[in-house]
Amino acid sequence: MAGTVVVFDFDKTIIDVDSDNWVIDNLGATDLFERLIPTMPWNSLMDLMMKQLHLEGKTIEDIAQVLKRSPLDPHVISAIKSAYALGCDLRIVSDANHFFIETILKHHGILECFTEINTNPSYVDEEGKLRIFPYHDFTNGTTCSHGCSLCPPNMCKGKIVERIQASVGGKKTFVYLGDGKGDYCPSLKLREGDYMMPRKNYPVWELITSNMELIKAEVHEWSDGEEQERILLQLIHRSASSSSLLADCNFHTVPMVSHEALIPMALRVPH
Repeated sequence: MAGTVVVFDFDKTIIDVDSDNWVIDNLGATDLFERLIPTMPWNSLMDLMMKQLHLEGKTIEDIAQVLKRSPLDPHVISAIKSAYALGCDLRIVSDANHFFIETILKHHGILECFTEINTNPSYVDEEGKLRIFPYHDFTNGTTCSHGCSLCPPNMCKGKIVERIQASVGGKKTFVYLGDGKGDYCPSLKLREGDYMMPRKNYPVWELITSNMELIKAEVHEWSDGEEQERILLQLIHRSASSSSLLADCNFHTVPMVSHEALIPMALRVPH
């Protein structure tokens, strides 16, 4: 088993947009969506919007075609394929939904690179309508089923990361990539020797840089797909080298840049 576990957020980390907004905007439902945002949780609103789009005659294929047009930087595809080829264990932890993520990853030929996708469940019902449900059920009378004050009621990514940490066993190095507020909680679950890759000038980066003393992992920021690919592969290489796991990750199969200077300096914890 590989010694490095790479956990990706999806929206604005793998694809360069929010998949929910992308679908709503491209199918002409933005005005209604924005009017309803203050009235209910986001996850519940997305399920309602799928019902509304179905009533307006939009099909599941219409949604799929919009998803396939979502912007995905070729460097990100390359990073995912390279990390997979190196033997790393790739996971997704995302507040999108299964249908959106699977459709996009399958379209780009990278679905099979991932061991698992942790996201809000969704399915196409007998009427052909996409239904979206919360990962953590908060609809049973409680405002939050997972008890975490940092995360939205439908998903605590920190609890998911803790479950992954417990499930992989042994000494594994984790690399976590994300951009949003929901990625802050899992950053607090990373341990010394792990790596956090927040997208620069996005909410999780702002939270981390204002609370660096709370982060045990080494922090490496990135801005675009090219930086994400370069930094991620360097960190995988560094992790495997320092852990004597070169046998698990076959580095001769993928050309690697060996200059440590190409990795931006880790963000320092103030003392």
